[in-house]
Amino acid sequence: MEPIPGGVKLTGYVGVLVSDPWLQSQFTQVELRSLRTQFRSMKKETGRVTCNLLKTGLTNLKAFKELFSEEEVGDIVAKDHPDAEEDIDFEAFLRIYLNLQTNATTKSGVSKNNSAFLKTATTTLLHTINESEKTAFVAHINSYLEDDVVMKRYLPIDPLTNDLFEIVKDGILLCKLINVAVPGTIDDRAINTKKNLNPWEKNENHTLCLNSAKAIGCTVVNIGTQDLIEGRPHLVLGLISQIIKIQLLADLNLKKTPELVELIDDSKDVEELMNLPPDKVLLKWMNFHLQKAGYKRNITNFSSDVKDGEAYAVLLNVLAPEYCSLTTLDTKDPMERANIILSQAEKMSCKRYLSPKDIVEGSPNLNLAFVAHLFHERNGLSLDSNKISFAEMMNDDVHVSREERAFRLWINSLGIDTYVNSGFEDVRSGWVLLEVLDKVVPGIVNWKQANRPPIKMPFKKVENCNQVIKIGKQLKFSLVNLAGNDIVQGNKKLILAYLWQLMRYSMLQLLKNLRLQSNGKEISDLDILNWANTKVTSTGRTSRMESFKDKTLSNGIFFLELLSAVEPRVVNWYIVTKGEDDDEKRLNATYIISVARKLGCSIFLLPEDIVEVNPKMILTLTASIMLWSLTKQASEDTSTIVSDSENGSIAGSVSNLVIDDSASETSLPPDNESESASE
Repeated sequence: MEPIPGGVKLTGYVGVLVSDPWLQSQFTQVELRSLRTQFRSMKKETGRVTCNLLKTGLTNLKAFKELFSEEEVGDIVAKDHPDAEEDIDFEAFLRIYLNLQTNATTKSGVSKNNSAFLKTATTTLLHTINESEKTAFVAHINSYLEDDVVMKRYLPIDPLTNDLFEIVKDGILLCKLINVAVPGTIDDRAINTKKNLNPWEKNENHTLCLNSAKAIGCTVVNIGTQDLIEGRPHLVLGLISQIIKIQLLADLNLKKTPELVELIDDSKDVEELMNLPPDKVLLKWMNFHLQKAGYKRNITNFSSDVKDGEAYAVLLNVLAPEYCSLTTLDTKDPMERANIILSQAEKMSCKRYLSPKDIVEGSPNLNLAFVAHLFHERNGLSLDSNKISFAEMMNDDVHVSREERAFRLWINSLGIDTYVNSGFEDVRSGWVLLEVLDKVVPGIVNWKQANRPPIKMPFKKVENCNQVIKIGKQLKFSLVNLAGNDIVQGNKKLILAYLWQLMRYSMLQLLKNLRLQSNGKEISDLDILNWANTKVTSTGRTSRMESFKDKTLSNGIFFLELLSAVEPRVVNWYIVTKGEDDDEKRLNATYIISVARKLGCSIFLLPEDIVEVNPKMILTLTASIMLWSLTKQASEDTSTIVSDSENGSIAGSVSNLVIDDSASETSLPPDNESESASE
């Protein structure tokens, strides 16, 4: 192994090894580490895990406790292990866990992968690679990254090979693709781009990639840096799919495309349109044109509803009658009709994200990509000045919008079942907030008194939100003048106040658990402030933060010195500016965010939040750096904190904020570098 700069020992790169390659392939490294922690927690009591003990332990896991009784779990275990006192090793434990997963899927009648827009494909139950998707994604990458100087040594990628899964192993391609999807997300100066990166540098790139992916709205709960370093195909394609979707749907909002107001009849519907997720806006746009053309069917998805090609034929004729004719509908064979449709689309300069076969088979990802590209090239909407001026009046205050964005992305990073598209609209039923509360403080929600969406009766929403307020008071939130009905009514100011306190509480609890010298005492904002100042002072520097509102923080120097203090090698001081004007301040702020994510900090602020010294976002940044530093310190001290991610202790909680593989091994003994499954 290559020496690591700064004398830091590189550990945890081999990960958790299982002797059976098939069994190993069923889990990501994140899942394997979590399950190993569960197994060790059970084993700690008696030094062994029996079938009897396993029956109780598995029943208590959140994934199964709402689906199975202890007797049912016992029956499933007994099928392969009839002796109740038989010793179970880690590999047998994994097989039993998989059996329970399969039974859970059958029993609930819902696939683990059946979820909302963007919350897809980074789980491990889908291992077959969709060759059509791989081909389309490779073509997309070749097209959008062809002019990138660094990427020239990799491109073009041959879609007929598995080269894509080799190229992603150093992390550069994924970082570059994120910047194409949402320009400016990653500071290129923070990416390790030299040839022949060492394992530490690759891990940094993937840590930066995953934290940045979360910051643009991807769901990456069950994927870690080791999975990307290994180039695991189904996980790589799942992540790339999410990134490309975000890019293709980026303009499907009123701020980017005010012409979308043409889709509504009444100005009072503008706010409803603003709160729709982008894929729903795309469907609304498609149906708008189809209805204008007299098409009778309503398109509700990008799969079965478009398989016959009829809707595409009508849509293309509306958007580009000079190229596309309704005579396409006279073609009875679906495959031939699909061929004609794609030939017509090619004349409109629309990239072929899908083949005729993909249309006929109803590939949802590729059909969505195709329609999104049609929208981008020719949306067919006109400018109605009256409606557009009203839409502009509806725009939120900039600070409110940025805070909503940060809290929404944080919620989605937790891995709750619901994907949140709007931090205001999606919380109004109270259900999402209950899910978040249960993730932050497991067991605190009384689910018997909760009402699951869809909720038609308003009082049921109020019941949920009343429980949200009640729990907030238990957690000592400041909730003056906030009642459950305020959330139901969508009071933005009060919703933001609650979300901020919830996010802050989560961070402070993580810090309290990790800070050994806290002796169980609550961590305060002042503790975070003092820690940061002490850390910077310890390196001989004189920068200081007087408060989280300190205007001197706008130049970014203090945070760069703090990052350098917790990891000396991470800041390249040759590219740091003095921060004397707005441009220099923004350059430093962009670099700070990328460097922090590169370390392993999961943060959702924007450069403007640093330049303008938004105290809430400054606190989250400082707390995230502190969390990473204490996690690293705990790892170096080989602190043996036995943890159970299902009961809210450290390993499970840290994974919500820190993706870095080495950081998430804090509770494991130092022999994990090449550990086998045998326990």
